[in-house]
Amino acid sequence: MTDVVVVESPAKAKTINKYLGDGYTVLASFGHVRDLPPKDGSVLPDEDFAMKWQSDERGMKQVAAIVKALKGAHRLYLATDPDREGEAISWHVRAMLEERKALKGVDVQRVTFNEITKSAIRYAMEHPRDLDFPLIEAYLARRALDYLVGFTLSPVLWRKLPGSRSAGRVQSVALRLICEREAEIEVFKPREYWSVIASLLTPAGAAFSARLTHLNGKKLDQFDLHNAELAEAAKKAVEAENLAVKSIERRKVRRNPQPPFTTSTLQQEASRKLGMSAQTTMRTAQQLYEGMDLGGETVGLITYMRTDGVTMAQEAINAIRQHIGQKIGTEYVPAKPRIYTSKVKNAQEAHEAVRPTDVSRTPESVARFLNNDQRRLYELVWKRAVASQMESASLDQVAVDIAGPSGQTVLRANGSIITFEGFLKLYREGRDDTEKAADDDARMLPSMQEKDPLKREKVDAEQHFTQPPPRYSEASLVKKMEELGIGRPSTYASILTVLQDRSYVRLENRRFIPEARGRLVTAFLVSFFERYVDTGFTASLEELLDDISGGRAQWKQVLAAFWNDFSKAVSGTKELTITDVLNALDKDLGPFFFPERADGSDPRVCPSCGTGRLGLKLGRYGAFIGCSNYPECQYTRRLTADSAEEGDEAALKDGMRLLGQNPETHEDITVRQGPWGLYVQQGEPNPEDKKAKPKRASLPKNITGESITLDQALGLLSLPRLVGIHPETGEPIQAGLGRFGPFVKMGAVYGSLDKDDDVLTIGLNRAVDALAKKLASIRNLGVHPKDGEPVMVRKGRFGPYVQHGQIVATLPRGTDMDAVTLDEAVALLVDKGKPLKAKAGAKKKATTTKTAAKKKTATKSTAKADADGAEKAAPKKKAPAKKKATTTKTAAKKKTATKSTAKADADGAEKAAPKKKAPAKKKATTTTRKKKAETE
Repeated sequence: MTDVVVVESPAKAKTINKYLGDGYTVLASFGHVRDLPPKDGSVLPDEDFAMKWQSDERGMKQVAAIVKALKGAHRLYLATDPDREGEAISWHVRAMLEERKALKGVDVQRVTFNEITKSAIRYAMEHPRDLDFPLIEAYLARRALDYLVGFTLSPVLWRKLPGSRSAGRVQSVALRLICEREAEIEVFKPREYWSVIASLLTPAGAAFSARLTHLNGKKLDQFDLHNAELAEAAKKAVEAENLAVKSIERRKVRRNPQPPFTTSTLQQEASRKLGMSAQTTMRTAQQLYEGMDLGGETVGLITYMRTDGVTMAQEAINAIRQHIGQKIGTEYVPAKPRIYTSKVKNAQEAHEAVRPTDVSRTPESVARFLNNDQRRLYELVWKRAVASQMESASLDQVAVDIAGPSGQTVLRANGSIITFEGFLKLYREGRDDTEKAADDDARMLPSMQEKDPLKREKVDAEQHFTQPPPRYSEASLVKKMEELGIGRPSTYASILTVLQDRSYVRLENRRFIPEARGRLVTAFLVSFFERYVDTGFTASLEELLDDISGGRAQWKQVLAAFWNDFSKAVSGTKELTITDVLNALDKDLGPFFFPERADGSDPRVCPSCGTGRLGLKLGRYGAFIGCSNYPECQYTRRLTADSAEEGDEAALKDGMRLLGQNPETHEDITVRQGPWGLYVQQGEPNPEDKKAKPKRASLPKNITGESITLDQALGLLSLPRLVGIHPETGEPIQAGLGRFGPFVKMGAVYGSLDKDDDVLTIGLNRAVDALAKKLASIRNLGVHPKDGEPVMVRKGRFGPYVQHGQIVATLPRGTDMDAVTLDEAVALLVDKGKPLKAKAGAKKKATTTKTAAKKKTATKSTAKADADGAEKAAPKKKAPAKKKATTTKTAAKKKTATKSTAKADADGAEKAAPKKKAPAKKKATTTTRKKKAETE
């Protein structure tokens, strides 16, 4: 009989199981076992903020495994991570087990450990506690707030600002910071200033340089020498002097080490020194924490990496001080251990700092067991923690004033000498662009005495310009968010990733640059929801959440106060018109999209018609710039800051360029600029047949509007093209271009290509390779006995399922996809396929009709087929209009028709996939389908 231990990750479970032995069964929850479903109604403010939780297939599977393991067990240890999220996961696991009545006679205990070592695990197991409900309530409040903001504000964005993706409580504030910094850069006016530098020699011939600080007895400010004439005059004044040492000022300075890492300082330093993104840093730190195989022994190398604390355990401090004395030198050990204090107000979340679990595992000794990222990050953590307990560095700072006989012209030379390295022997902290470089540490001045005459070699006047504030890097943005109290360090990595995934910002040369879409969203939110993207308001909300976890505030009261004001703000936008939105955006972003021209001409004049005025327009798929003379003038361009764009769009006269004619149809082939990018078109619309559309194809990213040839355009218009025959299956493989990039297709199987792959020239080998991954998760069972079409079993996000054409059926829970037979699959499809296969004109008995009439709404049956990104949408077909009177009367009572939607995502190729309304005469029991099968 064994006790059960639940942790979060399988890697951690494996390591802990080794430490605890055979008396314990250690299982992983794989993170959260349930969450708020991403749909309206998951949080109900009108019902005292009731929250409806939902578990996916994976969560159900893990809880089922825990239920099975608990049979006969006396104790359950919930050992998830020692933070707010970990406490919440333990609460969810216990709640789901209680729902299944699996905890009868089982003692449930909560244990936490800051490091995965044998001693830490054993100590935690000997000191269990109950769940921390204030911490859980803080999680519930944060989760509800994020949900209410996201699922209330995002639909407003979609309606009022088409093309927008989402808004978030912290995400939108971070985006605002990036956009406002960009606006500062755009309005920045550089100022000219000059400096005068003299190269000098001591009596002993040692060279050094000094800067002019006083001229004509007056101290120079930064902009006193603001042009070449003044700088030249100052230069001549220095050249006219016989310079000598006027005074020497020496000052001893001590520099103390930085504290060990917190989550945010680790992300900042990894970005500055290692060039790691916040996401890569956290992923790598997770691996080091959960355990690495060190030649047969699996051990966690660092302590828990999500922390606000800067303290270290006393035994760790003692071990580090001992290591410093033995390996670096006794003179580097301070007289007393260094004690650091945390700035975090909520002590319950201020855990131990990030440090090595065993200082004797030096970076050199474990390097061969780690990959490059793991090795570099572990070295950073190890050195920072050890340096934090080392002696201070000592420096002699020297300032030498140099002047002529009159004393009216003064120069100064600064330098410093490190007299004792202290912690600098091991570690120096990186610096951001906004911080002054510490080059004085390395700069040494030669020996000299007061009144020493100095030989002047040359004098230079150097021109400078003030620089705009730098764009945020990941490190500086994380630092800024932490300073403002926005979000939590553990969420910074995911927030920065979401901003890039939404195409709100891009990372270029390790700097965040807002995209036009991101600036539009920020301008909209600042105009109509300013309070909720205000840094002060967001920071105050974070303090309230900390108060909840500290037991100082009631979570539902905090939610009620927020929702009362927020819901009113959202309601206030119901009457908002597109004109209101455009006017607000134009006021805020007009100078950005239509910057002043050097020649003074109007940047808003339409380059096509010459009389229209350019302005922001909102279309179905987002914002663009268009002419006020529409529809007479159809000039459009994407959102850019250039009023007269270069490259692709400048090459298109009137937004169009003729490439030639199709050799078969003799229709014109043109490349055109649309609101959403460049595309090629064959022919023109037929004015007599509005339903007939000319062939069009978007340009892939590796082809520009200026360089595209007629052959390439014809190739794009002919997609999808046949690549070849699969060497094993004998089926044809096609290549195409979709919304999210190039893809290859074989039957119903889609494989995504890299964005750099040329869909017009890709060969058979590359196509087969791209399909291999998908084929590995698909098994062909044979052909269906009715129509001879293939029946396949696939792996889906929520488990395996079988598919025949557009009909899918989820396999019963626990069924192995490798064991299912064709007959079993056909039987499942017969049941699941009835709503799709039933004919619109089928007759039904009166009794059946009468039963169906009692139902108010038909149940929706949705089949999602995800094949790497291609959504298939298909034409709607109406059921026959003629029906028997009894049938018509019954059908009239139904409020909604049953929808069956099949989606197939082939990495971007959106194709129509049939949407058929179920016949009105069907049995309601037949149409009811509660489960959704989503395939990949």
